[in-house]
Amino acid sequence: MRNLRPSFLIGILVLVASASSAIAADAPPVAPPYYAVRYEASDKPGELAMPVTYTLWIPDGVKTLRGVIVHQHGCGKSSGLSGQTAAYDLHWQALARKWDCALLGPAYFQTTDKDCRNWCDPRNGSDAAFQKALAHFAAESKHPELTTVPWCLWGHSGGGFWSSIMLTLHPERIAAIFFRSGSAYAIWERGEIPKPTLTPPVYEVPFMFIGGVKEAQDKVHGPPRLGDRAMLKAWREHGAPGGLASDPLSGHECGDSRYLAIAFFDACLAQRLPDAGGASQKLKPIDMKLAWLAAPDSNEAKPAGVFTGDKSAAHWLPDAAFARAWSSYNQTGRPSDTTPPPAPTNVRVSPAGELTWSAVADLESGLGGFIIERDGKEIARLPPKPIGKIGTLLFQGLTGGDTPIVAMPPMAFKDTTAVAGKKHQYAVRSVNGVGLVSPASMAAPVP
Repeated sequence: MRNLRPSFLIGILVLVASASSAIAADAPPVAPPYYAVRYEASDKPGELAMPVTYTLWIPDGVKTLRGVIVHQHGCGKSSGLSGQTAAYDLHWQALARKWDCALLGPAYFQTTDKDCRNWCDPRNGSDAAFQKALAHFAAESKHPELTTVPWCLWGHSGGGFWSSIMLTLHPERIAAIFFRSGSAYAIWERGEIPKPTLTPPVYEVPFMFIGGVKEAQDKVHGPPRLGDRAMLKAWREHGAPGGLASDPLSGHECGDSRYLAIAFFDACLAQRLPDAGGASQKLKPIDMKLAWLAAPDSNEAKPAGVFTGDKSAAHWLPDAAFARAWSSYNQTGRPSDTTPPPAPTNVRVSPAGELTWSAVADLESGLGGFIIERDGKEIARLPPKPIGKIGTLLFQGLTGGDTPIVAMPPMAFKDTTAVAGKKHQYAVRSVNGVGLVSPASMAAPVP
């Protein structure tokens, strides 16, 4: 084990973007509120046979964490590399911050693209390594509750495979699961891997599948989506709270599906998290009175109480707000947001016209960038050019695995056109993922 913690925090991690993934030049720097730990490959039976790094982010000011949101990448060498930036994602951090949760990004380093099941089946050592990392972070961050709080599991492709087996191993710990194109159900049903034991609590965990419409044309990734539907059918027949969405604009890459995933977790955490400060860490059951249902392959959802179709075959949706988001996303594949983002804070300006500030992402549609104003007029926008080509253009960019292209882009700007000697006033506005603009920050004068 090696603790990855330099004494200072500098630089930007730049990733090389491709059509569906990004490759890291190096791991991002780590200092609180970020924590990281690496475990080397083991040659012992039952232990993880490849290196892994876990990176954790903890929101400032949280005394007691209420959960861990796990962002699990898919199979392949490049997926593991791009997974190194998952915990640095400002949009996912907004969700974690709202619910006093930590954000965890594992990165498994495959030696070939064919050895994925050495980690994506958690019984091959990744479950034990994952929990070992949580225990390490509990001690390092002085948050002992990390070993007992619930988890939200997001998984893409092989990450969905991993999440589906974790569901069978630890249903009592899982608040919700979002499967982006992947599960192990069809694989264990065919006997390719040992079939896990399915206990009654397995059917109490809410989950949502989503796949790209273009995957149907993909000979590699298209057929497994039938397995996702088969798992949904099997679980719904047991009364499990689960549903399926479609992304009309993507293939196997994640596209903009984060906007539905974050909304899903937001709804499920509201219903399931134990009370803050309470003695019990037991997850609450889903409130079926809030549920909406939709017939298979339909975009129209109705409250469960008035739904007249076959409820055992219908898509379950946790509440009215998510039902609206689900219906909209199925049709557009884009985020839906009608409210502006929060304004930036802590704007500072030096005598040389160098601005810095702080900002958080909009929970509904993320952080698209910033508008810089001088004396009430716009003088620049950041980023000056779009970062990446996948999904909605965000300040950090977006890989096909739903991780930032740039882990830590500086919230900074240098005004090179200011009038010398004039006491300019500067302000900054945030722009969210759908282009809505925040109020201006408090004005900052040149000292």
